[in-house]
Amino acid sequence: MPTDEETIDLITETDLPFADQVFHKFLDLLRFKRQYANRFIEQYGIKPRELSLLLFFAETGGATVGQAQAFLHNSASTVSALIAKLEKDGLVTRTRSQEDNRVVNVELTEAGRTVIENTPLGGLPLLRRNLRRLPDKRLQEIKDVLVELMHLMEVNKTE
Repeated sequence: MPTDEETIDLITETDLPFADQVFHKFLDLLRFKRQYANRFIEQYGIKPRELSLLLFFAETGGATVGQAQAFLHNSASTVSALIAKLEKDGLVTRTRSQEDNRVVNVELTEAGRTVIENTPLGGLPLLRRNLRRLPDKRLQEIKDVLVELMHLMEVNKTE
């Protein structure tokens, strides 16, 4: 009687149709992002998206909630909740603008600067930094591929 090892026909990545190979690269990216985020939270006690916000506030010297929302490409409520958590953790401060009471300014605290100094870049914050280093022509090529992927997945831009 054959063992399990004898009956399993091993298929390598290159044996798959090319479309499946491309799809697997996409899955690899998604898997890496999820695993990286989980590992990051365990090691540093902060989510990558929170680190992205801290880095943004460090680069800009502080920003409004609206600017942070545009940077993260998230809803106002999501960004407000993230900033509230960072404030609760003592990493940022929020103050109302003296010129317009509706505008909230956010700045790093010393503790927030310490987190940035002691946390390595990886995942999406690293991708964001490295994309900024690419020439516009290459960025346009990448954008075109991403737009095509969104089309293939029937992603509505407003979702």
